[in-house]
Amino acid sequence: MFQLHPTLAADTIALARWPLSEVRLMRDASYPWLILVPARPGLRDLHDVAAGERVLLIEEIARASDALVAAVAPDKINVAALGNVVEQLHVHVIARFRADPAWPNPVWGAVPRRDYPPEALARVTAALGAALGGGR
Repeated sequence: MFQLHPTLAADTIALARWPLSEVRLMRDASYPWLILVPARPGLRDLHDVAAGERVLLIEEIARASDALVAAVAPDKINVAALGNVVEQLHVHVIARFRADPAWPNPVWGAVPRRDYPPEALARVTAALGAALGGGR
């Protein structure tokens, strides 16, 4: 049975449930940042996704990327599946801006995490929710 890793649960907010993945917003307000978590037990790496579902995962990554472009108009979208800290497979889809605190470097460790204030969180979840469609 699929269970979301506790670190992912603590660091993100659920936005939508798609055919394969849970779509979650990273709480860090430094970057608009979605996390896709394929809702299948035991996945650690991309090659662990069943062959018949890999295309679906890529399509969901593209859909999340499109939603970020529609909601926040970034300069670039970064996609990564690292899993060095949290081994459960999850895909980062990060909106990047030339003016963000880490540009042009990776976001990890660039600045201390800064959670969204309540009013900003409401705005970003509304904008992303509309762009994501197919919610929970």
